[in-house]
Amino acid sequence: MDTLIAEFIGTSILMLLGIGVNANSSLKNTIAEKKSNWILVSMAWGLSVFVAVFVTGQFSGAHLNPAVTLGLAIIGKFSWSLVPSYFFVQLMGAMFGSWLAYLTYRDHYIATADENMVRGTFCTGPAIRNYKNNFLSESIATFILVFGIFYIVEPNLEINGEVVNFGLGSLDALPVGILVWVIGMTLGGTTGFAINPARDFGPRLVYFLIPRKNKDADWSYSWIPIFGPFTGALIAGSLFNFLM
Repeated sequence: MDTLIAEFIGTSILMLLGIGVNANSSLKNTIAEKKSNWILVSMAWGLSVFVAVFVTGQFSGAHLNPAVTLGLAIIGKFSWSLVPSYFFVQLMGAMFGSWLAYLTYRDHYIATADENMVRGTFCTGPAIRNYKNNFLSESIATFILVFGIFYIVEPNLEINGEVVNFGLGSLDALPVGILVWVIGMTLGGTTGFAINPARDFGPRLVYFLIPRKNKDADWSYSWIPIFGPFTGALIAGSLFNFLM
């Protein structure tokens, strides 16, 4: 499987399952409505990462996250020349996966009048709107994610005859999923733990494009789950290089 196709598929799977649990636990008349809690959402996002990494890790390294790609490039475990193409397919995969989740729950989206609830199934938002602290929360949570991944990265892939340490392999899918689960349960309560620029921006674009009245994509907040995770990844990479 081509590496970029694998990264697209992996990010699509992650978004389909992740946005799916958001929809299932929030939208009107779903089976899980009012029967779910934050532990379920956090666990489902962690397990979504596990599934996506397990399926595509052997082909692309399964970064599935521009912040992870940036961090791995900073510490020399990923080629800078591939960073732009990975960013692009991660964003496209995030949009495609969230669109599939929308199609799955379309009747329930139509039945749900609370527009904030609908938007919240697609993208993150702050529990308390304070841009400085929201940015800090996303940076810290993503730092933990990326810094933890640095010590999980092991596999080597052969690309065009060259052996490259590329990212996450199938055997490392479970610890990464657990890491995301823990971050969600412990640090996710402030902003909904985007910890992934593509995860937030891609679904936000899909929400902006779907036919709904009175929708508000909250663009004034949208920069936080983009630049916060990138900042956390930059700090994680810099610290790792210093320590190692």
